[in-house]
Amino acid sequence: MLEQRIQQQFFESADLLYQIAEGLSRPLAVAAQMMVDALTGGGRVLSAGLGISAADATYMASLLSGRFEQERPGLAAIALDAQAQGYADPASALMRQIQTFGHPGDLLLLYEAQASGAAAALLQVAHGQEMSVIVLSGTQDDEWRGTLLDTDVQLRVPHSRFARVAEAHRLLSHCLSDAIDLQLLGAGE
Repeated sequence: MLEQRIQQQFFESADLLYQIAEGLSRPLAVAAQMMVDALTGGGRVLSAGLGISAADATYMASLLSGRFEQERPGLAAIALDAQAQGYADPASALMRQIQTFGHPGDLLLLYEAQASGAAAALLQVAHGQEMSVIVLSGTQDDEWRGTLLDTDVQLRVPHSRFARVAEAHRLLSHCLSDAIDLQLLGAGE
């Protein structure tokens, strides 16, 4: 019984990835181009995550500032710290950092696998800094979608289980990294 349950995790994840591949390929291409435009135009990618998604934000910033699969110069990406000292809640810490570090031409890459209710405020702060936004989200409580501008992109993973959304977000991060490298370096080996 335990082995069947484990196998079911694999099947559920694979089914979800198969279902979203076609629908997200276009928005992913647009998001990757937005990131390349920001980075080559002198801007930075500020990567932020709420809750456990903060780890995904840090991971993506390290893929950009370090490397993905090809050797290249580091790209200007910063992971914002949702646990910064002196703030009552993570969203307040992120808002302050977006205000402090965000400039016109920069891009906010926001991960939110679980609904936190703070995404709308973070988007508004980024827009106030004249930043574009890419949001990687799940299906829970995304009433904030009305705060997205035409210049923003949402990469939405339509699944109710956090684990499946988080797995897909990791793949989306890899897709973005690969697309950025392809545009900057050409096809690798």
